[in-house]
Amino acid sequence: MKTAVIQLSAGSNKKENIAKAISLVKQAIGEKAEFIALPEVFPFRGRVKESLSSLVEDVPGESIGPLQELAKKHQVFILAGSIYEKGLGKGKAYNTSILINARGEIAAAYRKINLFDLELGEKKIKESEYFVAGQKTVTARVKDFSVGLSVCYDIRFPNLYQEYSRQGIEVICAPSAFTYETGKAHWKTLLRARAIENLCYVIAPNQCGGQGDITRCYGHSLIIGPWGDILAEASEDKEEIIFADLNKDVLLEKRKILPSLRK
Repeated sequence: MKTAVIQLSAGSNKKENIAKAISLVKQAIGEKAEFIALPEVFPFRGRVKESLSSLVEDVPGESIGPLQELAKKHQVFILAGSIYEKGLGKGKAYNTSILINARGEIAAAYRKINLFDLELGEKKIKESEYFVAGQKTVTARVKDFSVGLSVCYDIRFPNLYQEYSRQGIEVICAPSAFTYETGKAHWKTLLRARAIENLCYVIAPNQCGGQGDITRCYGHSLIIGPWGDILAEASEDKEEIIFADLNKDVLLEKRKILPSLRK
């Protein structure tokens, strides 16, 4: 299954971000990708708390509708990394990852369980001020593969993926806006570990760039094989698309060599 991971640098103009995401998805479709993944919060990066009322949307809504049309027209699967889903009157949003199937239908919606609250020197990020945590794991099918959905900070919680392994997943999706400082230290290590522990593919589109009100993100979007091998990697600060083939036979071969999931 030819898979495309889109790395972008979203800013504070929602309409421009959505238009850019659509353009990149079209490029990936032009390269014959069958599964296309966008990063976390692809419609907006900036001062979320102050802008939240204009960011929240229903599912489907402004960000998802155009992607559904593309998926249906071209019969591809699209992972809409995450959006600001309306949060049931709590004055907050859900950080929700949406999987769209090749018929243009919403196949799955995962609300980020582990919210990112960090103090790094003078830099503070407190997602719990504007997001409500999700409560449920979510799996779905992408062609012949079983996938488990997650978002960014979730990758620091291996128990989540062990639960997915018990449910038989073969691909982990981890759309992210992983910060530059923590990314340099941990991004590749964490993602490779999740692939190795669960003998599965990892699809990790990340944001890049950022300055001023926009937290700098690490880039280096990844597609990782079930042996922990990096199949494709993006640059640190450039918007781009990376591609790799997901092969079910390779996955089954690695699981036969190392039958740790049977225990």
